[in-house]
Amino acid sequence: MASAQRVVFLFDVDNTLLDNDRVVEDLMRHLRREVGEERQRQYWRFFEELRAELGYADYLGALQRYRLAYPRDFHILAVSHYLINYPFANRLFPSSLDVVDRFKAAGTAVILSDGDVVFQPLKIHRSGLYETTEGNVLIYIHKEQELDDVAARYPADHYVIVDDKIRILTAVKKAWGGKVTTVFVRQGHYANDARTVASYPPADVSLGRIGELLDYEVETLIDAGSKAR
Repeated sequence: MASAQRVVFLFDVDNTLLDNDRVVEDLMRHLRREVGEERQRQYWRFFEELRAELGYADYLGALQRYRLAYPRDFHILAVSHYLINYPFANRLFPSSLDVVDRFKAAGTAVILSDGDVVFQPLKIHRSGLYETTEGNVLIYIHKEQELDDVAARYPADHYVIVDDKIRILTAVKKAWGGKVTTVFVRQGHYANDARTVASYPPADVSLGRIGELLDYEVETLIDAGSKAR
């Protein structure tokens, strides 16, 4: 696994290492139970409004917006408790931690995520990803716009970025070219949106699930990115 080059591995969280679609499904069920079907739909309307405004998912912010709309609905407090205490470690994809452990032995493993300043760090801590990456965690609003900061904090001869969003991978490849290997993991609803995926060029490496990355050697990944485009 050793490489003569300094390599930094950048791992996304939601639907890359952690099954966030399952988290959302669980939250939807809990909301229906606590506030009913109609107000559950209203919560998601608030959620989508906030995502359009902020550019990232803000689950707790949507709860606050719900509370402003329904100040006498105290069932929403149970939903807040549910989210804060959610067992995120149970939603890691199989082999996620093994993948991070294997590649941090050959370089530096870094969580590179988008999200809010409360819920996303909580998710990363509770899932065990903070400990596994030894605290190497970056959370931005739009991570593809912060690549200069990523490179300043974690300088490397080569980067390997692993993500379920082909849009993000395309932006990183455009910025870093042959200095990065883009790894597309086809997990979650974004990665399985055939029309969206087809509208972007293919990643350097494409996987059906995160555990398949265990079959790759570091030099193979470096070569895939260095030779592409």
